[in-house]
Amino acid sequence: MFRITTAFAAMLAFGCVGSIAAAERKPNILVLLADDLGYADVGFQGCKDIPTPHIDALAHGGVRCTSGYVSGPYCSPTRAGLLTGRYQQRFGHEFNPGPRGEPFGGDSSIGLPLSETTFADRLRAAGYATGAVGKWHLGVAPKFNPLQRGFDEYFGFLGGAHVYAPGMTDIVFPGIQRRPAERVAPILRGTAPVNEREYLTDAFAREAISFIDRHQKQPFFLYLAFNAVHTPMNATDNRLKQFESVTDPMRRTYCAMTLALDEAIGKVIDKLRSTDLENDTLIFFCSDNGGPTVPRAALNASRNTPLRGSKVSTLEGGIRVPFVVSWKGKLPPGQVYDQPVIQLDFLRTALAAAGVEAQPEWKLDGVNLIPYFTGEAAGVPHEAVYWRLGPQMAIRKGDWKLVKYSYEFAAEKPPRADALISPPRLYNLSQDIGEQHDRAGAQLDKVNELQRLWDEWDKTLAAPLWPQQSSAPRQ
Repeated sequence: MFRITTAFAAMLAFGCVGSIAAAERKPNILVLLADDLGYADVGFQGCKDIPTPHIDALAHGGVRCTSGYVSGPYCSPTRAGLLTGRYQQRFGHEFNPGPRGEPFGGDSSIGLPLSETTFADRLRAAGYATGAVGKWHLGVAPKFNPLQRGFDEYFGFLGGAHVYAPGMTDIVFPGIQRRPAERVAPILRGTAPVNEREYLTDAFAREAISFIDRHQKQPFFLYLAFNAVHTPMNATDNRLKQFESVTDPMRRTYCAMTLALDEAIGKVIDKLRSTDLENDTLIFFCSDNGGPTVPRAALNASRNTPLRGSKVSTLEGGIRVPFVVSWKGKLPPGQVYDQPVIQLDFLRTALAAAGVEAQPEWKLDGVNLIPYFTGEAAGVPHEAVYWRLGPQMAIRKGDWKLVKYSYEFAAEKPPRADALISPPRLYNLSQDIGEQHDRAGAQLDKVNELQRLWDEWDKTLAAPLWPQQSSAPRQ
């Protein structure tokens, strides 16, 4: 449970927190999104072989959410949820676009539906400068370009993966096929291709810093979506040399890529500090899903310890992620918050901080986390949180989780050769975070309760707008 410091309690007593939105300057909003980062691969989560001092400092200076989730177990859907504040299944963005939505011969109809209003749309309407840097993965047709989705500026690539620098080649691993580098789509500035030569993680930090520098006099929203540490496995030589003692070449490369991610985040935070914007910036950090720990999930040597399951699984290893919310001077530093929260909450929290009242017709699923972090609000942010990915499902309410998951992405041998999805299984996460002990047989009433809640939620969802791709199990 979190503790409220004496100084922060005094702020509460004088109503400072309640008047955050009334401050003269609206706070900047910065979203830092990692890609395929393992749950156990940053220092504040217990990692020992990769130094992540800048991410750790962000966690220690803010609120670390130990039950922080994303609304899907892989890339594009969780980004759609983050940028709308709504469960992506409500508007049919249930699956990754896959090859049909990629830049080469892709389907131009596939992308974040134009019916949805984005994070950037909401904040631009409130007077914010809006910028996106990094991986998009929400549609490649011109109508889906970030410049058409509320962002004033964009630098990055539109697909799901990208070589990190010209001439870099992926390490070859059994059972893993990569797209040839010569077919990688261009890096764009807005809609125009650019000849980017710098290692992408460093380039994205450079562009983020430039955006902050150019907009430091006005409130801004910056969505910095790294492709690190997603495949292809590309690292710079100078960073690889720092991990010569790591014997597994794939893990060594992953360590070097994670170090680059941490250094990039450190540079961006340093820019906020040097421009006296750190206290005026609400920062969110998480991964888009759990680490891919099985080959068909695009294995990258990540680790999800002590969680079970991989990216593309509704087990904890696919959906529980490193999760930090930081706002220096406004949120209690060094706190640990244990109740379930989800990346859908980012938008509602940012709107509250900016003094924007969310309207009922927006139908946001996220909640404002600030009063829960400060102790102003009692109870829990969510009665339950939900997942659906084709035949996979999950619901968490309190300590209890009901889940149907893919055997393959759990690295579990199925009971028979044609079995793809587990039966409903029940876990008490407070006692069994690794989901090892199924309690369904002994807690049938709890199974029925959670299944009923999930069924009610499921009835509110839309049919998928495009079919499931081969990277995830079918019925």
